[in-house]
Amino acid sequence: MTTWHDKAAAVQADGRAFINGERVWAKSEQQFENLSPIDGRKLGMVARCDGADVDIAVAAARAAFEDRRWAGKSPAQRKRVLVRFAELMQKYGAELALLETLDMGKPIKYSQTVDVGGAANCIRWYGEAIDKVYDEIAPTPDSNLALITREPVGVVAAVVPWNYPMLMASWKIAPALAAGNSVVLKPSEKSPLTALRMAEIALEAGLPPGVFNVLPGYGAEAGSALALHMDVDCIGFTGSTRVGKQIMQMAGQSNLKRAWTELGGKSANIVCADCPNLDAAVEAAIGSIFFNQGESCNAPSRLFVEESIKERFLEKALALVPSYQPADPLDENTVMGAIVDATQLNTVMGYIEAGRTGGARLLAGGKQARTETGGYYVEPTLFDQVDSSMTIAREEIFGPVLSVLSFTDVQDAVRQANATPYGLHAAVWTSDLSKAIQTSRALRAGTVHVNQYDGDDITVPFGGYKQSGNGRDKSLHAFDKYTELKTTWIQIG
Repeated sequence: MTTWHDKAAAVQADGRAFINGERVWAKSEQQFENLSPIDGRKLGMVARCDGADVDIAVAAARAAFEDRRWAGKSPAQRKRVLVRFAELMQKYGAELALLETLDMGKPIKYSQTVDVGGAANCIRWYGEAIDKVYDEIAPTPDSNLALITREPVGVVAAVVPWNYPMLMASWKIAPALAAGNSVVLKPSEKSPLTALRMAEIALEAGLPPGVFNVLPGYGAEAGSALALHMDVDCIGFTGSTRVGKQIMQMAGQSNLKRAWTELGGKSANIVCADCPNLDAAVEAAIGSIFFNQGESCNAPSRLFVEESIKERFLEKALALVPSYQPADPLDENTVMGAIVDATQLNTVMGYIEAGRTGGARLLAGGKQARTETGGYYVEPTLFDQVDSSMTIAREEIFGPVLSVLSFTDVQDAVRQANATPYGLHAAVWTSDLSKAIQTSRALRAGTVHVNQYDGDDITVPFGGYKQSGNGRDKSLHAFDKYTELKTTWIQIG
């Protein structure tokens, strides 16, 4: 029987860019190494695209948009191609899952279900949705007819992160393509392989050349060139708040292109003493922070537990921590894999040290793991006696580190939860319906979970308040980012 390790040994990663329907190296011929965080193995060389490649890809996308080879197709025709794209994603699911795991270190079981499954579902959903979105007629006097129609914005740039390479790409490209735009996607240099393969699959599904282009490369080179490009009409970005601010500045100093950002988070998970199911709250708190190695912008990294139940809660939590020890990502039983690279590993270890020196009490983890593999692994880490002034309670760690804070008054917990520049996700656990509604309203976050965490569906928007970004991915609201509203006023008689 062929194992995932056998399949991994046979992988020959193609790191060339995808422009106008063809695989090409960067014009400069520069490349960079692609190393797997699982064991440090070299997966291959990747094209290091820069401004010259951006110019070529944007020109191809513009030509495709202007001749309407895609935008001119009916919504039903675009639907057929996107649904076929989703079907092929699932057909090649094992290949995509393996590339995803090798590239960024997540467990293969989740690459197959969450990443491939979620990406294919997203592409299919927007394909199915586009021929069901109606335009409007305004309530004008009988002597006039005013049409309100949606039109594609044109050339869309998408810059996505390394933690969910396929899923984040799909959240951007699916609504943009469904609406009739042409797209230039820049995946993270840390995990470019699945985005490049997706472009080939889209072409096989019937997407015309030039409509979907993928440029691997560094943010300061290819990413900045896209943000500054005068012929890009819109840019969607998911990543850090620091880079998101730069993207918006570049959009403003170039052609004032639309800039939509989904940025960092420091999500608060508030567990009250009247929590209806303490075991469920513990499992959600532990499972959600350690899922994807803690490399999720919406991870509930700040856990507020009411003082009267804190000791009982921590006892249950510590009993679960060992089940999240990092293990071989190519083993289907593994639930926590490798940190994406050495840089992020050092960042996470630096925050753990800051927690120690800052006065927090380390209850579990705190060390690098599986060092003999040559990969990058961190033990699931839990700090108690954290207060909101500590670095680990203020800054996004993006690793498997949970900070536990206590409270006696839920209003104080809400105040602390909101005392952050971020506002992505939050949660409250309580049996009191009034408290649940009042707390949910008071929490300044784009999504508030009640008596669960990570409840999610493509039908609901994803995004945040404050410095967690603007705009929303997912749901029909995503079309707002990639379409223009046009009024056509017609005089009758």
